[in-house]
Amino acid sequence: MPFIREYTNDEKLIDDVGKLKDKGISRDNVYVLTHDDDRTKRIATNADANTIGFSEQDFKNAVGNMFSKKGDELRSKLQEVGFSEQEAEDYEDDMDEGKVLLIVTNSSEVENILS
Repeated sequence: MPFIREYTNDEKLIDDVGKLKDKGISRDNVYVLTHDDDRTKRIATNADANTIGFSEQDFKNAVGNMFSKKGDELRSKLQEVGFSEQEAEDYEDDMDEGKVLLIVTNSSEVENILS
């Protein structure tokens, strides 16, 4: 299960990504997700983190039926990194309210680093 934390402050998220990198967490495991593609890209660039892409198969499916709305795309991305459908729905609701998600895969130490 990936680590996930919600932020309302972009700067705080960027600071936390810096802490993770200082402790040796690979950039490859650090993702940013928001409801707004431009905001996601901006924060990911500033934090030197990743955005969630799709595996090739998912990408083909997505292009084949294009997402009916932004929420579908965000839920699909959350499921791609390991969240259940229900968790993805809950987090997508939070993003609707303007929250930014920091997602870290493959690290059990994140909780301690960011406590």
